[in-house]
Amino acid sequence: MAQAAPGTVIRVAIADDQMLVRAGFAALLAAEDDMEVAGEAADGAAAVRLASREKPDVILMDIRMPSMDGIEATRRIAADPGLAGVHVVILTTFQLDEYIFEALRAGAAGFLVKDTDAAELLRAVRVAAGGEALLSPTVTRRLISEFAARTREVRHVAGADELTPREREVVALIATGLSNEEIAGRLYVSQSTVKTHANRAMMKVGARDRAQLVVFAYQAGLAKA
Repeated sequence: MAQAAPGTVIRVAIADDQMLVRAGFAALLAAEDDMEVAGEAADGAAAVRLASREKPDVILMDIRMPSMDGIEATRRIAADPGLAGVHVVILTTFQLDEYIFEALRAGAAGFLVKDTDAAELLRAVRVAAGGEALLSPTVTRRLISEFAARTREVRHVAGADELTPREREVVALIATGLSNEEIAGRLYVSQSTVKTHANRAMMKVGARDRAQLVVFAYQAGLAKA
């Protein structure tokens, strides 16, 4: 998976209503040479203000917070063109929280379970900063099953008709949770070619990132559970 360019410092903001949770994440991030804490927020409204002010590379966003929840905060951040470089990673207590799918639709780059180990969290921050979606194949299949249960009929989705056959193929494979490297191996092309197809597809369908491409793929019927 792609990661932030070597030598760059990843600026990470933390949004959680529990002070001890924020302190724990902050201490972990601050100990890394390639990361710095860009600020903390105790609710969604404060997270939006923090994102606008600091423009961090990544925000670790809790879902359940007072004043404004993490989904609405994510939606507002994703809707702001000036915050296009801010990648929201949702924090959840459960592996498949009931709000995760809505968070992805709102513009989250993926999610992490709060009790994930330190190494995995740090890896996830680096992956998110590099523009990849945090969706493992197992989790993606579970999300898709949930989506399929809610949406029985394929509907026309803006931009779907503009995709080339190869772009449709790449989007369908992304929807299964495969990385660029895995897709490249499957299609016998380079990883840069896969990334180009994915980026063009995102532009055509108005997806903010790969996580939203997963949602699009199932809405448009390009992939099936």
